[in-house]
Amino acid sequence: MPRFSVVIPLYNKENYILDTLKSVLEQDFTDFEVLVVNDCSTDQSFEKAKTLQDPRIRLLEHDRNKGLSASRNTGIKASEGTYVAFLDADDQWKPSFLNTIDHLVTTYPEASLYATKYEVHLGNGRIITHDFQVSGIDQHGVVTNFFTSNLNQNFYYPSCLCVHKEVFEKVGFYNESIRFSEDVDFNIRAHAVFKMAYHSDPLVRYAFDSENQITQKGLGDKIIPDYDHYEAQFPDRPDIKKYLDFQRYVKGKMYKLDGDMVNFKKMVTPIDPSNLSWKQRLLLKLPNFLLRGIRKLKLSLQSLGISVNSYQKS
Repeated sequence: MPRFSVVIPLYNKENYILDTLKSVLEQDFTDFEVLVVNDCSTDQSFEKAKTLQDPRIRLLEHDRNKGLSASRNTGIKASEGTYVAFLDADDQWKPSFLNTIDHLVTTYPEASLYATKYEVHLGNGRIITHDFQVSGIDQHGVVTNFFTSNLNQNFYYPSCLCVHKEVFEKVGFYNESIRFSEDVDFNIRAHAVFKMAYHSDPLVRYAFDSENQITQKGLGDKIIPDYDHYEAQFPDRPDIKKYLDFQRYVKGKMYKLDGDMVNFKKMVTPIDPSNLSWKQRLLLKLPNFLLRGIRKLKLSLQSLGISVNSYQKS
């Protein structure tokens, strides 16, 4: 039985999947298996994955396209390791990633979730490493409160995450009905119950501009988490309420940029204004054309490696 099972959901990432897989096979820590879950890719992604010959790689395939959550769940259910680590098919790990996760597992037995910081790799070759700080953690430690620490840029992405299997037994798997922010939905359930150990070294390369990058598109008709459901489930958790309002703020801006004022109003109405910064409250009130101009400026600065946002400092 391997210590770690690495789950890689795969859909149309033919220009990235080989480098992603090689970044796993080149890990300093070698006690792992890799499960590549092909979600009916229409390019050469799966064929390229098949070219790597390594007994630790297991190839799984859906008979129809089911989405990211279903691909993760297929990998989790087929995994044989005690811990499940996730890696998107366009991201990469640095060689010490799994070794560092193993160190967190050993050092912090009270935790069941584990993650490291990441680098954002832009399409023009520039790299952004956000300067956020996780409260109470210098180099590594247990996150005091995920919800109050994550009101900034995400301090970890799915490709940074490793989960003890007991977590899935307790809070369930990824919600397959959700087609955007699947990780947010899972994080709410998981962090409400379990502790996370975190390392501040950026050991994951997150590809911001890869092909088929859903986060770079609008919400459209995508199904997102039901934040009202979680607010009702945790009525006595102001930390969770603040996190939910932050998520409403992020999604509200996306709806407004799409020109979808019906869903914009539905999303932002439950927000307690005191849970947002003055900049965030202002941005929600701006007309669409100004929001679009600000986004264009932000993307231009980001292409130069400069990160600008309206998020609160953690």
